[in-house]
Amino acid sequence: MQGQVLFIVWRESVEALLVVGIIAAWLRTHPEAITGRKFLWGGIAMGLLTAFGLGAAILGLSQYFEGDQQEYFQLAMVTLAAALIVQMVFWMRKHGRTLKRDMESGLAQHAAKANWWGMGMLVAVAIAREGSETVVFLYGLGLSQQGEHLFSFISSAALGFALAFATFLLLQVGSRIFSWRAFFRFTEILLLLLAGAMLVSAVEKMIGLGWLPALLDPVWNSSALLDDNSTLGNLIAALTGYRAHPALTMVLAFALYWVAITWKLKKVAAPSYPVKNVRNTGK
Repeated sequence: MQGQVLFIVWRESVEALLVVGIIAAWLRTHPEAITGRKFLWGGIAMGLLTAFGLGAAILGLSQYFEGDQQEYFQLAMVTLAAALIVQMVFWMRKHGRTLKRDMESGLAQHAAKANWWGMGMLVAVAIAREGSETVVFLYGLGLSQQGEHLFSFISSAALGFALAFATFLLLQVGSRIFSWRAFFRFTEILLLLLAGAMLVSAVEKMIGLGWLPALLDPVWNSSALLDDNSTLGNLIAALTGYRAHPALTMVLAFALYWVAITWKLKKVAAPSYPVKNVRNTGK
């Protein structure tokens, strides 16, 4: 669980930092950079407040549900989180190649009209998008946990952000080993694995609620090779959806998920990320 939290916060924070880095680099070439930076920080603050507001709203809403209703709400959030992860992966595949150019084009239009508020809103929307996705993902992973587990949850999130900042600085160097292209390709695979794990959890909940038949339970028992209750097995289960003794319905859902993902990946070409160093403002 904590590994999932760390990864999600790390990945989403790097994306948010990339957006901020592109805008900050563009502002360095603008004659009114001082004014622009004020709106940049204002947009960041607005985006973060929006994300925190969504988190508070979700946690507040969850308090109104009791018993089975709480299970239904958590099931909905896990399913939504899995769907958003898949959507995010394919959105980045489609827009990753032109992300820097598109953002700079939008910024230039706002600057030409002296519309710094428009630039601030562009930043706010970008940050709010990443932050809101993170909130939904984290709730789907168990943000409602309390006590000692909540502290561990928050600690993992804080570590994830710290690693994201370090990763961003490392990628800024633009070395051949740590390139943006390699980063997004690697994390794309992990995100799709994580979405599959969330799908398995959702199907598992639906079987437990009696919404879906197990069909055959279990299909196999591989606990002798790798028990999903062990430390290593639990980590693999959290990141990939592995189960030592799964029901047939879970196996079918997992298989259909990867068939659909593979088909979609073949239709959407892998992007080439031209942003090796966001300080480079050349197009």
